[in-house]
Amino acid sequence: MRPDVGHPKTDVEHPKTGVGTQRLLGPKRPHRSFFESFIRTLIIVCTALAVVLSSVSICDGHWLLVEDRLFGLWYFCTISNHSEPHCMRDLSQAHMPGLAVGMGLARSVAALAVVAAIFGLELLMVSQVCEDVRSRRKWAIGSYLLLVAFILSSGGLLTFIILLKSQITLMGFTLMFWCEFTASFLFFLNATSGLHINSLTQPWNQLRKCRHEGTSLT
Repeated sequence: MRPDVGHPKTDVEHPKTGVGTQRLLGPKRPHRSFFESFIRTLIIVCTALAVVLSSVSICDGHWLLVEDRLFGLWYFCTISNHSEPHCMRDLSQAHMPGLAVGMGLARSVAALAVVAAIFGLELLMVSQVCEDVRSRRKWAIGSYLLLVAFILSSGGLLTFIILLKSQITLMGFTLMFWCEFTASFLFFLNATSGLHINSLTQPWNQLRKCRHEGTSLT
């Protein structure tokens, strides 16, 4: 009689020796703990929040208010007698040497930070939705991209501060500046947390190897 090929093979116990022989049809994905899933989901959510904060901050661009002058990445504005701000794209009108070139560098670096963060966020999400042997590598690359985003974002903030160091007061920073500062901090926090949790968890291929060795010993 032909064996029934429609049913999967299971563990067969020898009638005399009582030794079970395990026949695996294929590698099984290890069960992920609730804590690990929660942390990875939290990292993805915080990264998405950081991308939104940084995007809004750069698009608005008004980061510093000094008396009747408003300095930004894109405009230089003057405010007088409770009237609407008069903004100019030509940053040389602020009569500060190197401001136009420096602001161009600051906004370019900050925009590249958002691009790197978006790609990093995409890899983090893909690594969790499509889990396979390459998921850990995708997660690690995404975390490194967030680290690059932090470096670029911090560079944009430092460039802005250095250019306007003679005008800066702590109370002069606008909400948009603090949004960018918060986004930069979140990029760093999520990048380091992602790399750390990736180093704590065991790779899938090692789990398969351990299971295979345990099966061969039995």
